[in-house]
Amino acid sequence: MATKELEPRDGPESGWAIGGIVFAASIMILIGIYQALMGLVAIVNDEFFVVAPNYTYDVDVTGWGWIHLIVGILVAAGGVGLLYRKLWAAALAIALACLSAIVNFFFIPYYPFWAILIIALNVFVIWAITRPGAIAD
Repeated sequence: MATKELEPRDGPESGWAIGGIVFAASIMILIGIYQALMGLVAIVNDEFFVVAPNYTYDVDVTGWGWIHLIVGILVAAGGVGLLYRKLWAAALAIALACLSAIVNFFFIPYYPFWAILIIALNVFVIWAITRPGAIAD
């Protein structure tokens, strides 16, 4: 059985793909801002978050604050870069969304609902970026 190679599709770009990538970039900017603000809260008032006892990945809340602040700034910058719809920006945005999801996975015991929400939004961002026709070369 012979395999058929996929040919590039000529024609207009999908409005759904373009709208999805703009929405994903907007969500990334919001995720980055919210994550940076959460980081600032942890840095300024480390008693805001309740630490679960006997958590395997026990990191000081102030340490988590710095991690969230740095990752949040990077994710927001990646979202701005994604608005340009370039391949390098898409690859960077996917990597940053993965990093943000991993950081929030380890943050679940500190703020479960928020961390799971951010993970879900990052998964949506990755899905929207990888849709066919979303990124122009």
